[in-house]
Amino acid sequence: MAALVAPAPACLDHYTIHPEEDPPSVTSWNEEVVQGTLRIRLEWSRPPGAGPFPAVLIHPLAGKEARQMRGILRSLALQGYLAVAADYRRLPDGEQKASSLFAWHQPGDPTAVLELVRARPDVDPQRIGAMGYSQGGVYSLLMAAHSPAIKAVVAYYPVTDFEAWLWDPERRWSKRQAFKLVRRYFRKQSGAQTPEEFSEKLSQASALHHVEEIQIPVLLIHGNQDTTASVGESRRMADRLRELHGEVQLLEVEGAGHAFNFRDAETARPAWEVALEWLDRHVKGG
Repeated sequence: MAALVAPAPACLDHYTIHPEEDPPSVTSWNEEVVQGTLRIRLEWSRPPGAGPFPAVLIHPLAGKEARQMRGILRSLALQGYLAVAADYRRLPDGEQKASSLFAWHQPGDPTAVLELVRARPDVDPQRIGAMGYSQGGVYSLLMAAHSPAIKAVVAYYPVTDFEAWLWDPERRWSKRQAFKLVRRYFRKQSGAQTPEEFSEKLSQASALHHVEEIQIPVLLIHGNQDTTASVGESRRMADRLRELHGEVQLLEVEGAGHAFNFRDAETARPAWEVALEWLDRHVKGG
């Protein structure tokens, strides 16, 4: 199972509307877990009490780390969720290297973090949701496709079809030329030996190609001025989900670009309220 990583913008404020320090009632910690050649870095935040708590799994933007999600984890813990963020690294030949564009290789990779969370005695295994940003949104959607244990997803501005994203004909000529280089780089990172093998890897990494397996409520949040991942990515996903089961909502944020919620509090806050309401209804409410 391959999972593809799209580039992330720089100069983001991950605490735009979230606490920079642990509130008195929240307990936080971190750890690393190695499963085969997959290294998973985890950040946790836990509300007070014994539980069992509803849980939310968080995936950051591509190139970002779980630790950068600490503010979001604290905000979720304040709402009564046990929250965990994860990022992934491959360990080729036993040595760590930079984040791979295709982080998930083995069949158990997409649900590795989910199984760690489900095993905790302070988590209600019937109330687990997933939330992600950009590539993290893709991870969250793919995780839901691989396990019915995920009860709802919130995906901010995901790329849902990597083949279409790399060849978007609506881009200006100069950007299309730049994306040819991106495609070449992605193919090198994928290890694909033929164009057909690379196309198959792109398909495996695209949530739109797994939409039949996503049988839970999905909230998509996307800026309508996103030039990194066009809002069309979420529109196509929403349309296909509606065709299948109808449990989908698309929030288009007027005038917002990619990673808007880490740039602008004015647009971040109402989108966050919609995300919380979705989680409360479909995860916390069971």
